[in-house]
Amino acid sequence: MSTNPSTKTRSVYGTSSVMDINTKSTASSTNRRDSAAPLMNTPPIQPVTGIDPLDVAGTSYRSSNIITLGSYARHGGHRTGLFRRRRNSSSSVEGDDQQDEDEQDSDRELNTSDEESSGDDDDEDDEEDEDSDDYEDTIQHLVTSRNNTEIRISGLNAIPNDTKDEQTLLLEEEDVQIHIQAYRFNRINLFVYRLCSVLSLGIVWLICRWVPKWYIAWIGIKVPLEKAEWLVFESQYNEIEIIRPLREWYQGTIGTIFSHDQIKEELLQFNINTEEARHLLNMDHQVNQLMLVEYRYIRLAFHPILHKFLIVGFWKDQSWISTKNFKLGLTTEKYHARLSVFGPNLINIREKPTSKLLTDEVLNPFYVFQIGSILLWCMDDYYYYAFCIFIISAFSIISTLIETKETMKRMKDMSFFECSVRVFRSGSWRNVSSVELVPGDLIDIANVHTVPCDAMLVSGDCILNESMLTGESVPVSKAPINDPTLKKMNLSSSNIPAEISKHFLFMGTKMVRVRGGDNISTATAIVVRTGFSTAKGALVRSMLFPKPNNFKFYRDSFRFIGVLSIIAFVGFLISSVNFIRLGIDSTTMILRALDLITIVVPPALPATLSIGTSFAISRLKRLGIFCISPPRVNIGGKIDCMCFDKTGTLTEDGLDIHGIRAVTLTKNGIKLFDDECKSVAHVDPNNDDTITTQAKILRTMTTCHSLKIVDGELLGDPLDLKMFEFTQWELEESGGASSTGLKPRSELAALQVKRSAKVGIMPTVVRPPGGRQDIDLHMESEVPPIEFGIIHTFEFVSSLRRMSVIVRRLANPTMEVFVKGAPEVMKDICTPESMPEDYQERLYKYTHRGYRVIACASRQLLGVKWHKLHKLKRNEVETGLTFLGFIVFENKLKPRTASAINTLRNANIRQIMCDNVLTAVSVARECGLINQSAEIYIPRFLKGSSTEPDSELSWESVMQEGNELSTDTLQPHMANNFQQLQQEYHLAITGEAFRWMVDHSTIESLHRMLVKGAIYARMSPDEKQELVVELQNIGYCVGFCGDGANDCGALKAGDIGISLSEAEASVAAPFTSNTMDIECVIDVIKEGRAALVTSFSCFKYMALYSLIQFTSVTLLYAFGSNLGDFQFLYIDLFLILPIAVYMGHTAAWPHLDRKRPTASLVSKKVLTSLIGQIMINSSFQFLSYWAIHQQSWYTPPVFDPNGENIECLENTVLFLISSFQYMLIAVVFSVGPPYRKPLWTNNRLVLTLTILISLTSWFVLWPPTFVMELMELEPLPMSFKWFILFLAAMNLFISLFCEKYLFHQVMDKITLFFSRKSIGYTLIGNNSKKAHDKTYRRVMDEMGIHDN
Repeated sequence: MSTNPSTKTRSVYGTSSVMDINTKSTASSTNRRDSAAPLMNTPPIQPVTGIDPLDVAGTSYRSSNIITLGSYARHGGHRTGLFRRRRNSSSSVEGDDQQDEDEQDSDRELNTSDEESSGDDDDEDDEEDEDSDDYEDTIQHLVTSRNNTEIRISGLNAIPNDTKDEQTLLLEEEDVQIHIQAYRFNRINLFVYRLCSVLSLGIVWLICRWVPKWYIAWIGIKVPLEKAEWLVFESQYNEIEIIRPLREWYQGTIGTIFSHDQIKEELLQFNINTEEARHLLNMDHQVNQLMLVEYRYIRLAFHPILHKFLIVGFWKDQSWISTKNFKLGLTTEKYHARLSVFGPNLINIREKPTSKLLTDEVLNPFYVFQIGSILLWCMDDYYYYAFCIFIISAFSIISTLIETKETMKRMKDMSFFECSVRVFRSGSWRNVSSVELVPGDLIDIANVHTVPCDAMLVSGDCILNESMLTGESVPVSKAPINDPTLKKMNLSSSNIPAEISKHFLFMGTKMVRVRGGDNISTATAIVVRTGFSTAKGALVRSMLFPKPNNFKFYRDSFRFIGVLSIIAFVGFLISSVNFIRLGIDSTTMILRALDLITIVVPPALPATLSIGTSFAISRLKRLGIFCISPPRVNIGGKIDCMCFDKTGTLTEDGLDIHGIRAVTLTKNGIKLFDDECKSVAHVDPNNDDTITTQAKILRTMTTCHSLKIVDGELLGDPLDLKMFEFTQWELEESGGASSTGLKPRSELAALQVKRSAKVGIMPTVVRPPGGRQDIDLHMESEVPPIEFGIIHTFEFVSSLRRMSVIVRRLANPTMEVFVKGAPEVMKDICTPESMPEDYQERLYKYTHRGYRVIACASRQLLGVKWHKLHKLKRNEVETGLTFLGFIVFENKLKPRTASAINTLRNANIRQIMCDNVLTAVSVARECGLINQSAEIYIPRFLKGSSTEPDSELSWESVMQEGNELSTDTLQPHMANNFQQLQQEYHLAITGEAFRWMVDHSTIESLHRMLVKGAIYARMSPDEKQELVVELQNIGYCVGFCGDGANDCGALKAGDIGISLSEAEASVAAPFTSNTMDIECVIDVIKEGRAALVTSFSCFKYMALYSLIQFTSVTLLYAFGSNLGDFQFLYIDLFLILPIAVYMGHTAAWPHLDRKRPTASLVSKKVLTSLIGQIMINSSFQFLSYWAIHQQSWYTPPVFDPNGENIECLENTVLFLISSFQYMLIAVVFSVGPPYRKPLWTNNRLVLTLTILISLTSWFVLWPPTFVMELMELEPLPMSFKWFILFLAAMNLFISLFCEKYLFHQVMDKITLFFSRKSIGYTLIGNNSKKAHDKTYRRVMDEMGIHDN
């Protein structure tokens, strides 16, 4: 991998690359793991007419083969996850240029006072010049960035032209790359296709439905994209959809369809000069025809200059450079134009009609095979059997149909929302439906309970509950957007940056409180995104269209059925030759021969494969764990790496204050930390003594927060809430709401509120418990009450890791600044003389014991006038501070965390945790995730940053200063370069280091980091998801467990995702647990292993059942006989069905074994067992067939060419002996420990086997007359009946002995034989295979790691 970002192409959400057909790459991408196929249909905007044979309008065609698409390889594999890496790398230059500006922006005040309005006119005069300069800078940046490109990539560096007939589009949010091809109809071929479909009675139509590529190649002719009659969308997983675009007249410019930032991102792919860039960035170019297409609810529009389709959902109006422009609203003309481009504001899942669902289900290849089999059996006079199979198939189809309809309705009800909204259009306010909202609409949010779209807050403030999207139950405060942030805002990506999200109202979130800007004016917001382009729409899309499941078991099962079909075809040929020899008529011969195929592929096979999963889901439900993706249950059995999001998953939900450590001045004039203080009740807040800082820490705890009062209840960040409750003070907002439920009673309080409202300043007041005093304005009080007004707040910013407030004490003209934040950043903004000498020692002690430490600081704000206060920049306030001390929080482990971690560790399942580095290290040691003696290394940038390719990273020990890792091998070495390989160690990686390692390090270093990393700190939601993907790429089967807060991406990316949140976001996870601890992870893995082993057992059972019956029928075909109608019925319905169902009822083994069950049907263990059992059971059938011919009383059957020839001694013996075999192999294949409980614990299966064995033995020994007539059995001597029972018993004994003892030894000897035979050249081959499939095992071997 090249570490030079200039050699990489840039791709962001909605950007694409146009590729010529001659230069199209045929790469492949890493196999994906996810749940079953989408439940919903995605019809296009306009239905296709004249293409009824395939109903191409929105029909999704899926192939069982998974192909891959992409252009970038890593270690032999390809993946779309790399697009995110290229985006981060290529945008680093631009990001560095704006970094300082971003920091300055965070210093700006969000709410501006009236005094600032005087400067607005001056700003307006300069806007035009600034926009012109920005435009020229953009042109120059585009040209310069492409001129620095060292490698020209074919198809990406040339400007596209109108001859292009295909393009590749990256959907970053879905992490899916789609290939779009344009076609028109070949009228002659279309006529021939329809004629062939009619003449073949629909067979040609059915084949083309199953293999749409043949249909496309037959009737389609490639044309340029803009001339397409219909478009073919093909994902990297070989999912094909055929959609017809909608064309309509449009009188608008390119800038009304696509955003300037989006076009700029596109142009970075091309090698262009200044004039070309100026032409392509012309947003005023007139568009006369709008060409739209909707792919999986993502709206695409054709760009007439770039000649490609781009996403229109992430658009920004060119006039959005000042909040004053929002107040104008939209005109009627603009509204209709935007409605035609962006569509209605509706997340409306279009359900497939019942007839369509039924057709899709019935035309599934398996059910088509069933229908053919039923017709075949009817033609062969097996009416009863055919009728029963028809009933079973119909029941299966109807139940699937009902379940799908219910799921559709549930999803639709969850996602659909419509309400009345007050909107400003054409100069007046009016009430409209939320469906009519379009980007640019100004809406009144005062009476909105649920946000109807993605919007930006323009005026006022509000508090939202965003648990629907993030799972975080703590309400979030939103502030109006300001002009500097608005100008730099880039909406061309799906993700909203943190600095913008604090102004964003997301669709579907609940309004907790709304206030106008001055408690009088209206709170308003501007509509930014609508419908499926919103954050909620993206979440719904992710649930509708999950990534295809590529679990090895499901893939191998189809291959195995293919092998069985080949066996059936061979039997078909042999039987046909034999029937010709016997002189049987051709019709009967064909029917009998085809009947062999229906025997080899049993009707109940798909149902039995899901039985174990169904029972596992029901057992999990009883444990409070709910599953919405059944295929993930089996995948859970292969998990070998679990990621836990933040210590909140492992520890108690809330933090408690452990104590405070103030700074004290000793008699020697040395500053040290005072003794730990467990209470602040004795502290006088008015005490400004310089000996101790306890009083100022108390003032910091009571004022430095973002708490709000909603319905008389304090809401806000949990840390702030715990901190304020610890002081037991009272809080009162300017509107009168109090944390104690009281209202302001005095004239002074009312006067303060009134004056504050006039200038837009609304201080929040805090006071000691019981400290409220009513002040008479006409009397002078000697001692004013203790009250502190919070005049101004600089909110917490994740990049700065601190927050601050400006506070004024009642009747005191001096203002103070109080700041709290992470200790590592607070040290940089405090004066050195205020730092205690034992700072590092105390900080190290607390953090390494698992406590969370918040540092406090303060200073007096001198020389600042009241009306100038709100113009202060943050960096001017947060400087020259006096360090006050620590507030120490403790986070206790949940009761069952340590035992669960220990269980997973003993089961050889690797565990990873995401949280603050030092806190996570301590928690990891305490819960056993990391050994107490293990060394921890953390990264530090010696030079550069995460965005610079030539940065240098060092890995330093946390415990022993001076110990470092080699930057090449990531293995420890001492100062004398002596490598210390024996000591156990782990890595604690920060988000910045992870970003640099993924983007710029060597492949080998990245793999070693992924193998040794145990803690990943300060990871963004995208980086958590990327971590999961990277672990999967090196061969891990990854599970992710989180509490739902910002975890949706990682929960979806993991092979299994377990959400501990009860919020709506948990529907994005395959598993949701009501128990809020990680014990549920063990339950999911145990049930997954049991379900996986059950699926293997059921599949082996059904395969062997088919081959046993195949052997019986083949032997009977030798002289023209066959099994009877009721014999087939007894075997399939009375023996096979109940046994196959109850085989899956065996519960999971209560303990996790270190070895995981195999997931491959073609593994040596499975094949040895299956082939061995086939040989044993076939041998006993041949033995019984031979034995009956040796009896003195044996009478050869009389062959009738026109009869069925069922009643004969051979038929009777083979039917009876095979009936026992169907039951005994169920005993043999019922795997017990270490994945499932023993067979005897499965009461249902034991009872079923007992009844069926007794019934079959009765048929053998004392069959009544009606049974012999019904089953068409011949009478046998009692001695031979006992011989049949003896054969059955011997068959059971030998099968059990070989399964438990012999087959394992045979497998080991075969493996040893081939390894010896191929020694000398298998090492290279094996290493190559490991490097591709299980890279982490190779890396572990290289690093000398022998255990997870």
